[in-house]
Amino acid sequence: MAFQINIDNGGTLTDVCIMSDEGVKKTKVLTTPYDLSKCFFEGLQKASETLYGAEDVKRLLEEVELIRYSTTQGTNAICERKGPKLGLILDQAATDLAEALRAHDPDVYDALVGDRVAYIDAAILDAPEAEVEIVKTINELTAKGANRLVVSFGGTGFHANEDKVKKVVLRKYPRHLLGAVPVLYASDLTVDRAPERRAWSALINAFLHTSMEAFLFQAENRLRDYRTKNPLLIFRNDGDASRVAKTVAIKTYSSGPRGGMEGMRGFANMYGFRDAVSIDVGGTTTDIGQCTDGKVAEIRRGHVEGISVSFPLCEISSAGAGGSSVFKAKDGAIAIGPESVGALPGPACFGRGGKEATITDASLLSGLLDPGSYFGGGMGLDAARAEAAVMANVGTPLGLDLDQTVQAMSDAFETKIAAELHRFTTISADTVLMAFGGAGPLNACGVADKAGIKRVAIPAMAAVFSAYGIGSCNVSQNYAVDLAEHTSEALKSTLDSLRQKAARDMFAEGFEEGSYAVSARLVAQSGDRETVHELNGSESFPAEMAGADAVELELSAVKSLRKGEAKQVAVSRKAAAKADGTRNVLVPEQGRIDLPVYRLNTMQPGDFAAGPAILEEDYFTARIPAGWTFTVSEAGDVILDREE
Repeated sequence: MAFQINIDNGGTLTDVCIMSDEGVKKTKVLTTPYDLSKCFFEGLQKASETLYGAEDVKRLLEEVELIRYSTTQGTNAICERKGPKLGLILDQAATDLAEALRAHDPDVYDALVGDRVAYIDAAILDAPEAEVEIVKTINELTAKGANRLVVSFGGTGFHANEDKVKKVVLRKYPRHLLGAVPVLYASDLTVDRAPERRAWSALINAFLHTSMEAFLFQAENRLRDYRTKNPLLIFRNDGDASRVAKTVAIKTYSSGPRGGMEGMRGFANMYGFRDAVSIDVGGTTTDIGQCTDGKVAEIRRGHVEGISVSFPLCEISSAGAGGSSVFKAKDGAIAIGPESVGALPGPACFGRGGKEATITDASLLSGLLDPGSYFGGGMGLDAARAEAAVMANVGTPLGLDLDQTVQAMSDAFETKIAAELHRFTTISADTVLMAFGGAGPLNACGVADKAGIKRVAIPAMAAVFSAYGIGSCNVSQNYAVDLAEHTSEALKSTLDSLRQKAARDMFAEGFEEGSYAVSARLVAQSGDRETVHELNGSESFPAEMAGADAVELELSAVKSLRKGEAKQVAVSRKAAAKADGTRNVLVPEQGRIDLPVYRLNTMQPGDFAAGPAILEEDYFTARIPAGWTFTVSEAGDVILDREE
């Protein structure tokens, strides 16, 4: 049986989706932040148990066709400001650049760089004193605590000047010595001529690179021990994948959420949703995106934490509020995040030593979560620990009793996510809210009410939807070079060079030349205006671009693995759903009452029911408030409508 495994590593849980011709299966494991390769292989172990009924990783890795991996590690690292201390070396002629970079986001800049900035006069790089000046600058930054350096020069000769610095650094700090200093040169990463974008791209990449490199190569090496026939593929924010050695760290930023957006695009097409917004609620963040007319928003110069960078990225916004985000009393109100308890120690109710309050603790105390069925029945929940954390951090400081505290935490969470939806997306009367991630469905209707949205969709694969979404990705390699001469001869020569590079890289991915598609385009920059010209096989330089300030040649090699779009799915009410039991739940304005509990696994297409109620699946729970009705679609997904 040929099958594919998709793994989405989150801050608290790691999701595993197993796809084959016989259907889709899923499982989850706790993320192990101290060693991500541990939860990676625990995910493979549980996948083998799911497939074979007993753990057999060796057989799994012999039979698997593809393993795709995405991670929110980069997103969480930026959100929580956890990473190496960077030193930044700039051209002395651009002394205002550091302040311009800081102006984009003072908090992120101070967390990554702070006062670890130094300047080198590009005019002396050809002089004998260049070595002394460069060594002095590096020593100054490392003495301030920098353990990784970024060199980003400005001006038209930035690439040549950075190369001169590189030669000195390699000579004075050779890589075979323990005293070697890791240095990233912005021109090695991007040819973007905008100095602020280029510098920020290099800083963010350097911030993410170290931990991702260590984990991903370790995971790949462990796979080699099992003689896995295909390399581990890393899913990127541009919607495609590549092997570890050919993946740039910054392109993994929000790659997990991008998987959710790919799933969202297919889901919206199946149900004919013209406008859909999403909340992907994980442990550390809630990722928000929008899909309009079947298209996911992506821009050529993407954003990380609102900061413009040089690479195309999907427009996904991450709010620092998730199932493991810390709730606390502050100035007489409830503050949420951006700190997270992660998987270790996790929410207090996990019983792993956590003492902070989280929405997971509040949901347990409100009666929404069943300690016996949570996490597929694989994790017991401790209500006493949850109550102690909730009251100590929120209830007692605000003078609230337990029920008031739990309700206030739920309201604060829903209000924050609704506000973030309005901040990052455009909501209209036609907007559908898609809720996924392990905690996405839980408060989805409450968020929709506060955001003014009348329809909510919960995919049957909601709990592992990002892992499910990356199952449709292609394998690709992308290149961008600055075209020094604006002539057809220069264009042809550069195209030939890039095609050869693409052929080598795609062969390393396992694809022979001719088995993948190659496309190229020119992007001309004149002032602040960019013009795109698709080459479509032509090797002639367009005359209208001859006078441009700069022209980049972009080439893409893509091996398509995507299947055709799914058929349209109908939603119609056929029979009243039968509840599997009741649960005593805290309901606004009604207190604690018994609510019917519906199990999605036992329901049939066309089954429907009205709130207030609880809807459950092995790995997610959804509160259905009064005024909402849900219907199970032909595909087993859940569509909820606000009754007028």
